[in-house]
Amino acid sequence: MTTFKQWHDDDMIFNDEMKLHFCQCDVHSNISFSELLRLTTDTAVEDYHQRGLSFKYLAEHNIAILLSRISFRFHKIPQANDYITIRTWEEKPEPLQLMRAYEIKAQDGTPLVSGYSSWLIVDYVSHRIIRTKDFTLRKENDRRDSLDCMAPGKIAAPKNLIELGQRPICYSDIDANGHMNNSRYGAFAIDCLPEEYQQKKFTDFRMNYSKEAREGEMVHLSGSFDTDAKKITVIGKQDENTCFESELYYT
Repeated sequence: MTTFKQWHDDDMIFNDEMKLHFCQCDVHSNISFSELLRLTTDTAVEDYHQRGLSFKYLAEHNIAILLSRISFRFHKIPQANDYITIRTWEEKPEPLQLMRAYEIKAQDGTPLVSGYSSWLIVDYVSHRIIRTKDFTLRKENDRRDSLDCMAPGKIAAPKNLIELGQRPICYSDIDANGHMNNSRYGAFAIDCLPEEYQQKKFTDFRMNYSKEAREGEMVHLSGSFDTDAKKITVIGKQDENTCFESELYYT
């Protein structure tokens, strides 16, 4: 029987071992974008939980932490039945955003995915943004690494967007925060693409979260295809309000 472990190492990097299952992967047996977002976000949340900063504890201190931007680079895409370790740690925060790094490695230590994310600290009730210097429930990290990954920066919407469809927000999309779980946007971004683009070998994936989507709302999806840059941009909107922006790069 295989035993999987979770632990913090001496550098306070949180390690989470797991097996990647068939249902977490796409038609090519590659990890799906939605599962990549779910697993990395859950690992970040568990890192905090094991350091005493559970969802309940933060809420009791009138704090919520919301994913703002995320970026991943695929060195070798994890596949079904792979044994992987997700490693994550906090880095020195920006004035308004917490910064976090990720590494996903194979059982033999081979790098599979590198990533960065940024998170907003907000008032639990009003969602007013709180400056990171005022988040004093844990010791601030001064660490600054340089991973082989694009920055989780702002994604600009191209002018030549074309309509790709629309998708309702359903009950199963919603988590305990009362809005659509961030991982579901990964499915929205890939599902609306023409089949020829769904079959690409992706090298990088970035996403910005702009407005929370709630049950019963409709997300209108549009995209742009830059064949020179080998980049796909997918934008999700609720009427005139942008819900998310994403970029997918391919070989």
